[in-house]
Amino acid sequence: MEHAAQPVPRRSMLFVPGLRPDRARKAMSAGADVVCIDLEDAVAVAHKDEARSLTLPLFAEPNPAGCERIVRINSLDTIHGLRDVEALNGLTQLPDAVMMTKVRSAAEVKLLDQLLQGAAASVKFYVTLETSQGLEDVFDIAGASPRMACLLFGEVDLSADLRCKRTPQALLYARSRMVHAAAAFELDAMDVPHIHLEDMNGLHAAAEHAAELGFTGKSCIHPTQIPIVHKYFSPSEAEIAYAERAIAAFEESGSTGLAVLDGLMLQKPVLRASRRILALARQNKQTLRVASAA
Repeated sequence: MEHAAQPVPRRSMLFVPGLRPDRARKAMSAGADVVCIDLEDAVAVAHKDEARSLTLPLFAEPNPAGCERIVRINSLDTIHGLRDVEALNGLTQLPDAVMMTKVRSAAEVKLLDQLLQGAAASVKFYVTLETSQGLEDVFDIAGASPRMACLLFGEVDLSADLRCKRTPQALLYARSRMVHAAAAFELDAMDVPHIHLEDMNGLHAAAEHAAELGFTGKSCIHPTQIPIVHKYFSPSEAEIAYAERAIAAFEESGSTGLAVLDGLMLQKPVLRASRRILALARQNKQTLRVASAA
């Protein structure tokens, strides 16, 4: 039987402003799977150069918590985005991933790939969908580079571009289309953060809705949101137990590619999903041990 690549836990992503290296260091031990240093929305134009010089060197510092450390750069159609890339190419230690914003086409992803040709293949891309054109071309975007790792849903800008309300029903098609593209190319799908910090009931509802649609994680704007987000994007004990039984059933069936469990016929997609659940469960436990020791 074939074996899928080991998934990287991306249940939660915590944003920190690029002008605050002190916050970035704290965020890296807050328990999030991903920490994103934001050089774009969180930094005023007058401070872009300062933010770049303050926070990009952080990627050379130790990472005892083992979180994925990434940077959100400015759009490549701005001088600030090009300066971000130039600075990245000058680093001795690059981030684990680079996040692109307001991507409209696969050509933009391919351009960044070319501009970072000297970077190790391990440096991945996160792409935020914030335009109707990007949503239309999302399948091409998802497959634009081997560096692609994650698609992010940009609810605020996308709803404005689509001229629709920011409600679950109004954005159901957009969310589902992005999830389908992510699944087709085996990428993670990250939902927008819940911006109302004191509304924990709303966070529970939003995270549950995103998980039901097939998202693999949700962005956060405060560490208090992380445990709630992890609750909805981690395999449950029941899911883990079923995955173990499903894999055992396939192993007993030999090379037929079919198995029977609880009177139901299972095919290879169930096997792949079960392996992903178990691998993610193992990775989640490992991440928790590392974070606890940090």
